[in-house]
Amino acid sequence: MRAIIEERAFASVAGLSEEFGVSAVTVRHDLDALEAVGGVRRIRGGAMPFDAARLRERPFEEAAVEAAGAKARIAAAAADLLEPGMSVFLDVGTTAAAVARELLRRDGLRELTVITSGLSIALLLEAAVPRLQVVVTGGTLRPLQHSLVAPLADQVLSRVHADIALIGCNGVDAEAGVTNINLPEAEVKAAMIGAAARTVVVADGSKVGRVHLGHVADAAAVDVLITDPSAPGAALAELRALDGMRILLA
Repeated sequence: MRAIIEERAFASVAGLSEEFGVSAVTVRHDLDALEAVGGVRRIRGGAMPFDAARLRERPFEEAAVEAAGAKARIAAAAADLLEPGMSVFLDVGTTAAAVARELLRRDGLRELTVITSGLSIALLLEAAVPRLQVVVTGGTLRPLQHSLVAPLADQVLSRVHADIALIGCNGVDAEAGVTNINLPEAEVKAAMIGAAARTVVVADGSKVGRVHLGHVADAAAVDVLITDPSAPGAALAELRALDGMRILLA
């Protein structure tokens, strides 16, 4: 089991149960035993490798240079879903920043209200005021992503509603859903999804099929996933098999 988890980066309880021909109860017991000796990390629905390097959160500036072209195309596809007068939750992270830069270029998008928990996102969008109205959630600053989290960020989000939540993530998987590498931001992302009429996840192909510690939402909560053709085919096929999720390749 440990070898499979190391190879695939995530394995579900159901998948391991079928592969080894044992019950889900047995699989959970074995995974708990592996976690006890530091062999795996148990997460919702299965397990992932216990590898500190995989769990390291990188600074915004470091992540921004990776897959920049794909992120720009994803951002353009996300902006195509927006219309003048809409209200939008715009998450933190480098793909969300690409969306912000795309919004700056879209002069036709007027009277758009953008609610963000990212200081870098708000500063990018400042140049578009008053064409766009920019609302910052407030909260406690997390330096690596220049993001604002609880306390306060969650309280603000509980008092507003948006037409669309544009959510970035560190992983999106058919079984484990949308996940993030740190818990405080996962909670803010979940609050945005809960307060929006539609959820659009923007994630470059390296995030598809990945699973991380913080559960944001089940895959069923995602209306649209925008990714790029570099996404692993098997993981993408599992997501396509879900009812209700539209997948766009940018």
